Amino acid sequence: MTKLRMIAAAALALAVATPAFAKEEPISFAEDVQPIIQQRCAMCHQPGGDGFVKTGFDLTSYEGLMKGTKHGAMIIPGDPVTSNLMVLIDGRADKSLQMPHGKKKLSSCDRDTIRKWIKQGAKKN
Repeated sequence: MTKLRMIAAAALALAVATPAFAKEEPISFAEDVQPIIQQRCAMCHQPGGDGFVKTGFDLTSYEGLMKGTKHGAMIIPGDPVTSNLMVLIDGRADKSLQMPHGKKKLSSCDRDTIRKWIKQGAKKN
């Protein structure tokens, strides 16, 4: 094997073994996303809650989350950048609309979990 081929083979082996190329762990709605939503969002966004009354957004179930608000969808499966849920929890909308409303912002870890779940297709898993 020539020296150039050995270098190329070593570079390929390194690239394949690098964590950046590792497959992303699947995010579970039931185990990863739903607990965040239940703890930080559902108290307002449940039937009778202030957020539900104003928007019609019910976060007590996967179906409610995927249905969205009376104004439209909040999640575009596979597209966290334009999903309105991420726009609101990342604080990319007007500050008066940032979620959770009037409370401490979700941690970057929680936001990243939701973002990855949406990117992976927002599945009911």
